[in-house]
Amino acid sequence: MKLEPFNPWWYDDSWARHDPHLAKLSRSKYKWRPDWLDGLSLEPFSLNFVLGPRQVGKTTGLKLLIKELIELGREPTKLVYVNCDLIVDLRELRSALSILPSRESLVILDEVTGLEYWWRVVKGLIDQGLFSKDVLIVSGSSSVRVRRYAESFTGRRGKGRNVQVLPLSFREFVGVRGYGLNELERAFEDYIRLGGFPRSINEDSTFLLELPEQVDKELAKVGRSARIARQIIHQVIEKGPSAMSYNSIAKEIGVSHVTVREYLELLEDLFMVGVAYWRRGNRVDFKKEKKIFFRDPSIPRAFYQIRGEVKREALYEWVIQEHLYRKYGEIYYYRDGYEIDAISGGLKVEVKAGKSHRRYPRGIIVLEAEDIPYFLFKMS
Repeated sequence: MKLEPFNPWWYDDSWARHDPHLAKLSRSKYKWRPDWLDGLSLEPFSLNFVLGPRQVGKTTGLKLLIKELIELGREPTKLVYVNCDLIVDLRELRSALSILPSRESLVILDEVTGLEYWWRVVKGLIDQGLFSKDVLIVSGSSSVRVRRYAESFTGRRGKGRNVQVLPLSFREFVGVRGYGLNELERAFEDYIRLGGFPRSINEDSTFLLELPEQVDKELAKVGRSARIARQIIHQVIEKGPSAMSYNSIAKEIGVSHVTVREYLELLEDLFMVGVAYWRRGNRVDFKKEKKIFFRDPSIPRAFYQIRGEVKREALYEWVIQEHLYRKYGEIYYYRDGYEIDAISGGLKVEVKAGKSHRRYPRGIIVLEAEDIPYFLFKMS
């Protein structure tokens, strides 16, 4: 397999002007250098994992990294990019990695997690010492498909790091689009409408059409039905932001609760949804109804646009749950006489689309609609 078509910088000094990702970035009204690039280890030997949903800008960021390194004087032939979406099988992957033009290289395997058993090839070549003087960056859109085999790389990561790439938070959105501090409420309205994906931030009209198609492709790779997945997503949107059970979704669409659980776990793996479990004190009940939230406001809009508008109260709650989850790495809820929509990092938050007309126990933060932008901006 020839690597030259993947790596035009080896022979073309003007490659960046023609690269589809960088050219599109240069034409964008809102553009930024992603902070996650600074989290990568570029010191040999390193095996880095870059994980995040489709359309979040992983490939564009990696192309920016290549451009920056060349501008800093790095030899272009020591920067190797492989688009694994175009790799047919493991034999082709092994062939591509076995004919690297030079050692002491930065080798990027972009979207490799879509290739089944990719880890066997990478692990085997590491064990053979092929990459002992190199830096590897493995990117993918499935967290579990990397984590599932992470143990295979125990002792084989060198100085490598895990980097997660997510849609912009509200605070990042404010900065990128240049809102003033006196414009946070307007900024939040735009954030709820657009979300934090690069294309949605730039109001690309085709983004909402293409995101579900990208998810469909990921589902097809693991033999799952796009139709069932979309039915489940629609049920989550319609039932949200209330807590729900797998059974209640299953009955609506005529599948088993096991099927619903498996699909939601897969959607969680693809960074589409998150799950908040019931918690009281230190007790977590994984069997009770769950609060399922979308990890960016554009996701439910993309999947529901033909049916109508997504409920604002649901969008408000989902955004709060996602931001707390990002900050503290955990998210729960409570309901028994009264409800707490989000429990995380010692905070207890109840979200109200309008005015609150009841009293809550001390220590619970009640956020009305106008409070949400300021809470998010200070927290993130």
